[in-house]
Amino acid sequence: MATSSSGYSRMFCKLRKYANKSQSLYHIDSFNLKIRRIWTSGSKTQLQPKVNTKSLPQMVGVVGLEVHAQIQSTSKLFSGSHVRFLAPPNSLVSHFDASLPGTLPVLNRRCVEAAVLTGLALNCTINRKSLFDRKHYFYADMPAGYQITQQRVPIAVNGMLVYSHFEGRRRNQVVTKSVKIKQIQLEQDSGKSLHDDEQSQTLIDLNRAGVGLMELVMEPEMCCGEEAAAAVRELQLILQALGTCQANMAEGQLRVDANVSVHRPGEPLGVRTEVKNINSVRHLAKAIDYEIQRQMEVLQSAGKVLNETRAFDSKSGNTIPMRDKEGLQDYRNKCVIPISHLSCVSCIHAVIRTCLSCSMMHEKYICM
Repeated sequence: MATSSSGYSRMFCKLRKYANKSQSLYHIDSFNLKIRRIWTSGSKTQLQPKVNTKSLPQMVGVVGLEVHAQIQSTSKLFSGSHVRFLAPPNSLVSHFDASLPGTLPVLNRRCVEAAVLTGLALNCTINRKSLFDRKHYFYADMPAGYQITQQRVPIAVNGMLVYSHFEGRRRNQVVTKSVKIKQIQLEQDSGKSLHDDEQSQTLIDLNRAGVGLMELVMEPEMCCGEEAAAAVRELQLILQALGTCQANMAEGQLRVDANVSVHRPGEPLGVRTEVKNINSVRHLAKAIDYEIQRQMEVLQSAGKVLNETRAFDSKSGNTIPMRDKEGLQDYRNKCVIPISHLSCVSCIHAVIRTCLSCSMMHEKYICM
């Protein structure tokens, strides 16, 4: 319904009369014909004109994952100690696992083949030569004071994981996406710290120390917890089908660290926080969604997102701070002299032969 010029004049007269009584001012936006009231100093509450945020692009979440998969093997990565879940504490510990002086690492061939097979399944480029490094840091469940890993030249790089998840209002649209895998590296696991709050002490179990891990680093290309959960579920199926990892998250065979940040499209990525050791796909989705919402609220209130490590509390559904990461930590990565260079030529040939034999068996089964 159109409004004439005389109608506007009558409206202004009424507003002036009412403004004298209530000590408030009215403003008419001539573009979208909306009336806004701004209280003057005589009122109890003073409202400032709101900034129109509709013209600004909405902030979105950015998620990257670091997945630690325990390699399915009967022995550890650099020692002959057995790997068994729920074994008596400190019953599966060799001299090398306890970091006794004079002991040397002996590489487990099965772990190397499992990493190569996983890399091939995820379309990675297998480095024919890779390096092992010492990553130095102190923690009670790391008796050597360093972790043997592959930080500089990992065993596999530049892969891709394809996954599917549901979208739409009714969650009835299946969308297929992909995420790049930066690298797959071999490394040894740490021990387990058991905290006894009643007696105010911490117990150390070294049964897990030295167990072979594959760390899969995914690029920050996901935007929500549901996408990250779908990617981890797909990775679980692939690892279980290959037989390289049982991927039972309840037993700690698959642990996920989520790197979360928010930004506006077209702008640089924001400050990220790392949510550590998430042992459930459902908890992973909740932790990421909560962290994205928390960072958005901090930025909208003119706050600052800290570069920190956080943990997920499954009871409250929140993430809680663990330690600050503002200062750049120097791990002093050094080559491990006895096993610094790893040649994967023979392992690649063995894995290819295994894949070919499995393919022939699969074709034979289908023909039957």
